[in-house]
Amino acid sequence: MAANRRLGTAKQAALNRFRKRMQDASCIFCRIVRGEIPCSKVYEDEQVLAFLDIHPIAPVHFLLIPKEHVPTLSEARAVHEAVLGKMMGLAPRLAREQGADDGFRLIVNTGRVGRQEVLHVHMHVLGGKEPLGSMLPRPKT
Repeated sequence: MAANRRLGTAKQAALNRFRKRMQDASCIFCRIVRGEIPCSKVYEDEQVLAFLDIHPIAPVHFLLIPKEHVPTLSEARAVHEAVLGKMMGLAPRLAREQGADDGFRLIVNTGRVGRQEVLHVHMHVLGGKEPLGSMLPRPKT
């Protein structure tokens, strides 16, 4: 029994070392993943963390992030497809659980032009009881 606990502890320590290498020490979202900065968690598993936005712009507004540090969606590779797909798959369920029963908006800002503020891939999930406003003004024709 003690040997199993030691093996489990050794595996956990190795996993923690691996995770630390896959994160950016200065990234605020990586610091949240490591527990250095508190958040209001909506969901967490081995690959993904979802937490409430600290400056919500809708009644339902939370972020979904991969625990592995990937700066932008443009830098994601084939190896990231599974976790990004998982995030897309979790969004509807978590949105409903947070009160967005009749739809939601999923936003992934990417890079400077996309106005990405935190260089760690993240999805904003927004919703509520009433329809959201327009995302971008339509050009006048």
